[in-house]
Amino acid sequence: MSVFMDLNVLFSTDRSRLQSLVETAAHLGFSTVAINYVYELTTKKRQEVPSPVPISELIGQLPVVQGRSRPIKVLNRLTVRPNDAEYRAFDLLAIQPTTEKLFHTSCMLCEVDIICISVTEKLPFFFKRAPINGAIDRGVVFEVSYASALRDSTMRRYTIANAVCLMESCKGKNVIVSSAAEKALDLRGPYDIINLGALFGLSDADSKEAVSSTCRAVLLHAETRKTASGIVSTRKSQQEGLQDCVGSEAPAAKRPKPT
Repeated sequence: MSVFMDLNVLFSTDRSRLQSLVETAAHLGFSTVAINYVYELTTKKRQEVPSPVPISELIGQLPVVQGRSRPIKVLNRLTVRPNDAEYRAFDLLAIQPTTEKLFHTSCMLCEVDIICISVTEKLPFFFKRAPINGAIDRGVVFEVSYASALRDSTMRRYTIANAVCLMESCKGKNVIVSSAAEKALDLRGPYDIINLGALFGLSDADSKEAVSSTCRAVLLHAETRKTASGIVSTRKSQQEGLQDCVGSEAPAAKRPKPT
């Protein structure tokens, strides 16, 4: 059975709205959602980087995923416009470039998990194969969201046009489709999204991966970003202060020691 995820549910100070969003996502069959905090970087005045609110404070009892016996998993995500640094308090880190130069930098250099493609306006640049291939080689994924397309016909045209241009360049690889939902009515079920992917130029297989296996790859990439290239991380041990958690079968003598 496929595991479906929506890695872009917009943060709201209205707790009841967030509760409704998460409950709807669980009812639709999503096993994981990410609460997205957006951080605007400007040259005139820097905003304070938002701190993620503990999930237990945002949502009372996590609803059980439809068709499964376990509750939905809720993650924190930060979207930076543009990227400044790595923020380890968040489970996922995304960037939304607004110029061709920032898009190239995001693909080739920025230590992020997700590159968000604007769907609310005509992009001021074209997607080039070289930076897109660079992002794919680094395990970074591109995100297209659909909620704005449900609200406005103009945004619907921009969403489809920008998504189709992206798919022509990346061949449907390393793409996730998420909601960017502000309210429960913005959410659609996984199989509705798979059908929507056809409008974006995705094949049936790539559409399914865009809400399942590619999302899981994003989570693994985020875990790798927080460790020493995915090889070493540290955790508390009852017997010892710190214990190695080695992800490869390298000889013990060659394993890096935690600092």
